[in-house]
Amino acid sequence: MKTTVPRYTAQRRIASPLGEILLARTDAGLAGLWFEGQKDHPEVLSAPQAAADDAWLGQAEEQLDRFWRGAPVDFTVPLDLHGTPFQRAVWQALLTLSLGRTASYRDIALQIGCTSATRAVGAAVGRNPVSIIVPCHRVIGSSGGLTGYSGGLERKVALLRLEGVLAL
Repeated sequence: MKTTVPRYTAQRRIASPLGEILLARTDAGLAGLWFEGQKDHPEVLSAPQAAADDAWLGQAEEQLDRFWRGAPVDFTVPLDLHGTPFQRAVWQALLTLSLGRTASYRDIALQIGCTSATRAVGAAVGRNPVSIIVPCHRVIGSSGGLTGYSGGLERKVALLRLEGVLAL
């Protein structure tokens, strides 16, 4: 299956409690949110730096700021997720995981109707281009154990603690 490649139209780097984040958008919505050093982090984007008043990147930054402070937030910034149809199905399933809830890779496979695709679900979760907002950090192993996270396991632990899933 062919993966579509986004045509980024603006980018912005922002600070977070877990390190610098790169935001990137297309003309259709937010298409990238990566921690510095994250697996699959694009080293260089050809998109220009966003204007200070860029609506979508500003909205994403504002909503992330509320998230970091532990305030209730519904991420409403428009998304433009690029991937294979299977990846996009997995990412849409991740969007149904509410704050403070987790699911296993098997749960996600069942939700998208691909019961034998647990490993493929894991690969799609790992390729999520919009961390935090598409909450791949909420996916855990069937045994309840924390598994990998493309942003680093220490960040996954921190995100789950912030959401009250893990005890401090």
